[in-house]
Amino acid sequence: MNLQEIITDVVILGLGVFIALIAFYYVLKSDIQRYFNLKTIELNKESRAQILPLRLQAHERLIIFVDRINPANLLVRLHQQGIGIATLQAGILNEVRSEYQHNITQQLYIDSATWNVVRKLKDDSIAMINNAVQNIPADASGIELSKAILQHMASIDENPYDLTIELIKKDIQRMF
Repeated sequence: MNLQEIITDVVILGLGVFIALIAFYYVLKSDIQRYFNLKTIELNKESRAQILPLRLQAHERLIIFVDRINPANLLVRLHQQGIGIATLQAGILNEVRSEYQHNITQQLYIDSATWNVVRKLKDDSIAMINNAVQNIPADASGIELSKAILQHMASIDENPYDLTIELIKKDIQRMF
């Protein structure tokens, strides 16, 4: 056997092994891909199972937040006998901002559109309080501010706090 025959045999053997490996790859390619897809699906199911309680808790907390900043509930909670308008305004604004800051991380678990509505409701609540104060004399009592806010709420066709809670409920229903 000469060198040329050995090289030819090695090349033929190498080409045969290469063709066999390519054939082997294409035969097992779909099985390998299916295996990785199943692993991905299993991980998604596990992560969903772990995240679902967090998402539900976030929606619950936002419903509580919206209910707590609703002027009907907020004024009852904060009003004190003989409280001045400036003191009541500061207390209301502090309460709304504090509640919002306490729940700000819930945006991780809810739909972005729903979070934007919740944030806008907070901003509108603050604006409503500040606007109500501007239309009342500075020496008025907190009762006057409460009346102005509640009258404004009564003049609105649809309560934005109730609408926001309904939106949060719909967001929950979309999860199931």
